[in-house]
Amino acid sequence: MSALNTFEEEIQDRKRKELAILNSLLDEKKNRVAQIKNEKLNEINEKSENEAKNKSQREFARITESARLEAKKILFDAINVTMNSALNSIKQELKNNTKKADYKKTLEDMVLYAKRYLGEDIIIKCRESDIPYLKEKKVTLGSSISTMGGIVAVDKSQSREIDLTFEELLENHEDEIKNFLYEKMI
Repeated sequence: MSALNTFEEEIQDRKRKELAILNSLLDEKKNRVAQIKNEKLNEINEKSENEAKNKSQREFARITESARLEAKKILFDAINVTMNSALNSIKQELKNNTKKADYKKTLEDMVLYAKRYLGEDIIIKCRESDIPYLKEKKVTLGSSISTMGGIVAVDKSQSREIDLTFEELLENHEDEIKNFLYEKMI
């Protein structure tokens, strides 16, 4: 029986050794799986953090750009309101200018300018209230026009015309006026 016991002990011993080897392999595999799991989790966390960081940077840039554009729009609107107000003030000042004594000199200069470009024989169209003054200057008068001030001169053949009304002069020089005002505002 002793040989049988020895044989049984050898089998048990071999079993324990094989079991120890299998447990060791199992522990190695568990450790390797845990290591791979931790690497993947770290990789996923890092990727998520990078994506979140990129998204937040894009959102920050979008919000910043939107705010910048809104600020520009507000500034542009304020400049436009100021420009319109200034142009309205200029129009009012031009209307008031027609009541001043030097307005007659302005009309005279306009007539001389028109004669220089259209010839001596011209027809002048003006406001009803300017007719008496221009009659004194012995110019041919055409129909009256509705304007803030100034004249429209036409040559006798009525093929050429110069519009020297305040509205037309203001419109023709509006860009220059706006640039001048813009420079003064900024």
